[in-house]
Amino acid sequence: MADIARSLELIKRGTDEVLPEELLLKKLQRQKPLKIKAGFDPTAPDLHLGHTVLINKLRQFQELGHEVIFLIGDFTGMIGDPTGKSATRPPLTRDEVLENAKTYEHQIFKILDPAKTTVFFNSSWMGEMSAVDLIQLAAKHTVARMLERDDFSKRYTGGQPIAIHEFLYPLIQGYDSVALKADVELGGTDQKFNLLVGRQLQEAYDQEPQVVITLPILEGLDGVQKMSKSLNNYIGITDAPEEMFGKVMSISDDLMWRYFELLSFRPMSEIDAWRNGVEAGDNPRDVKIRLAEELVERFHSREAAGKAHQAFVARFQKGQMPDEMPEHSLSAPEGGYPIANLLKDVGLVKSTSEAMRMVKQGAVRIDGERIEDQGLMLTAGVSQVLQVGKRRFARVSLS
Repeated sequence: MADIARSLELIKRGTDEVLPEELLLKKLQRQKPLKIKAGFDPTAPDLHLGHTVLINKLRQFQELGHEVIFLIGDFTGMIGDPTGKSATRPPLTRDEVLENAKTYEHQIFKILDPAKTTVFFNSSWMGEMSAVDLIQLAAKHTVARMLERDDFSKRYTGGQPIAIHEFLYPLIQGYDSVALKADVELGGTDQKFNLLVGRQLQEAYDQEPQVVITLPILEGLDGVQKMSKSLNNYIGITDAPEEMFGKVMSISDDLMWRYFELLSFRPMSEIDAWRNGVEAGDNPRDVKIRLAEELVERFHSREAAGKAHQAFVARFQKGQMPDEMPEHSLSAPEGGYPIANLLKDVGLVKSTSEAMRMVKQGAVRIDGERIEDQGLMLTAGVSQVLQVGKRRFARVSLS
C-alpha cells in the first residue's frame, strides 16, 4: 500500500468533491485494500474520453493497491437514468443493454489492469430480488428526500410527470453499494445525489457508509458543452489514431490544461512545469502534441502515436494541403481585414457570427496554425491558406 499522503494527493487530483474526506483518511489509515466502485449503464456501445475521466481515477486507485469494481448496470440500464432529464427517459431493452455491455469490458481494459479489476453486473442481485425485497428497499427512503434531487424537483414543480420507476433508479444504484460493501464510490458531479443515497442505504443496512468522490464533467472539443456523441464534440476511444490525434490538437490552449489534469497520467509537477513554460513563451502546440501522443498510445500503440504525429506534421506543418482549392485576391481595408469578415467573404462560412463561433471552437487555421483571436486583423501583402474545419480551404492574397 502506498503512503497515505501520496495516496490522498493522487486520489484528489482532478476531483470535484470528496465526501467526507475525513472518512477517506480513516479508511486509508487502516492500511487495507479498499473496495472502489464505479457503475456504468450500458446506454451506448462506445466510450469517449469524457467517460475515461472516471476510469482513469479507478486506475489510480489500482496503482495504490486497492480493489476496483467495475459495475455494469445492466439492470438499471433497463430503467434509464433520469439524472438531468426533463422528461421520462425511454428504457433500453434487455437485448440492447447486453449488446452495449459486450463492448464495455473490451474498452475499459485499455486503461484498467484486468488482473486487478472485478467486473460485476447488477442484475446478479437485482434479478434475484423479490417484490417483497424491493418494497422493503423502497421503505428505506422517502419521497421528500427524493424530491430534493434537482431534476425531480424541477419536474415536479413544473408539472412534468415523474414515473414511479424513476424513483427506483437511485435506490437500486444505492443498493449496489450495499450488495458490494463498497468503501468508495466514484461518479460524475451529476451523480452526487445517487451516490449519497448509497451512503444512506449502507447505514440503513448497518454498513459503514462509503466515501463519495465526484469528478468533473469533461468539456468537449468546443470547450463549452459536455463531451457528447450527440453534440459531435467528442473524442471516441475507438477513433482511428490520426483522427484522435487531430481532434486533440484542435482543442483550445486553455482547454488543453484541463485535459492534461483529467486525462493524462503525467505527474502534475511535470504538467505545471509545461504550463509555466508556455506562460514564459514556449509554443503551446508542442505541449499539446505530448498530450495527443499520450492518448493515442494509450488506446492504440506507441507506433500508432508516432505515425499519427508524423501525419499531422505532414498535413498542417509542412504545408501538405489539398492540391486544389479556391483562390481569392482581395483588398485589405486600412487597419486590416477582420478574420470573421474574410472567412465570410471567401465563402468558408455563411456569416460572420458563424466565423466567430468557429474561431472560438478552435476550428479555424491559417497556414496550418490554429487561431483563437476572434478580433484578428489580417494585413495586406501576404498570401495565406485559410482553413475551417477539416475540409474547407481557400488560398487568400491580400493587397
